[in-house]
Amino acid sequence: MLLLVLVVVSITCLFLASGMDPGNGKNFVNSVGTGTMISAVVGFGQTLITAAASQRALVAPVIDESRRALEKLAAEYRSLNREFFPTDVFEATPEPDPRFNELMMRDLAGSRQYFFRGFSGRFAAARLLLSHAEWEMRAVLADPSDATTVSGRARYLLRQEGPEADYDAIQQRLQDEMGMGLVGLFLARSRCTRIDLTVVTDPPLDRLEIFDDCVWVTLYSDVGPESALYPRTLRFSEGSFVYNMERAEFLRLGGGRNGRHFQITPETTRADFIALFGRATGRPLSEEQFSELEGRFRSFSQEFSTAAGLRS
Repeated sequence: MLLLVLVVVSITCLFLASGMDPGNGKNFVNSVGTGTMISAVVGFGQTLITAAASQRALVAPVIDESRRALEKLAAEYRSLNREFFPTDVFEATPEPDPRFNELMMRDLAGSRQYFFRGFSGRFAAARLLLSHAEWEMRAVLADPSDATTVSGRARYLLRQEGPEADYDAIQQRLQDEMGMGLVGLFLARSRCTRIDLTVVTDPPLDRLEIFDDCVWVTLYSDVGPESALYPRTLRFSEGSFVYNMERAEFLRLGGGRNGRHFQITPETTRADFIALFGRATGRPLSEEQFSELEGRFRSFSQEFSTAAGLRS
């Protein structure tokens, strides 16, 4: 505002001086106008210099500090995302999702260890047979010899399938799936250095698959408005809170005293497995029954690989 006043006064004086007769009065007015103009120019220059200095001394440090604070905040949010948020989310589907299976098979191929926790393990066995690598596998499955475990899962499925479902048929189906899972793991033994198998009563409902770099959690407990054969699944990266928590819980459950422990190796013979099957399930397994379960598992594996778009 002061600079504007000086400029107006200077211009006014110079304009008045131009119309005055030569003499002391004109010289005085002209001198006032010229001096005022010089003062305005000098003041404007000083203002620019002062503003630039203030910018460097006051504003620039605030901007730099704000930038550092935002970078720190962004890094903290990224850390929280890695800790608690999944890298991938797959919604429930009635049919296998090819993208889901492609990513999981890629994780499996790049892993040295494969930890599985579920009810029967038949999907895990099918994935092993479809791969061409070698793993150290640990599996925690439902105890086939415990009637409460089977009946508990049957009641859960009965609630999902509706009033037309048959309880006895569901129980029989679960028994068959557990038998197929054990036979499938035996058939996949050549893909593993060894399979450490633990059977527990009343295992957690959600299925868990842990690889070197990630963990997959299939949420059977996430009951939607409609029942889906393939429930919602979350994938978390290594180092996340969920990965570390689930891995620690798996090792606790797999090494606990409440479970019964078995081992299948590439050297396990068919006769050895039949004896192991009897100890694990509490039911003897004849050669004919083994052949029947083997055929049913291979049919299941073929159907699954075709529907999921997988190739051995």
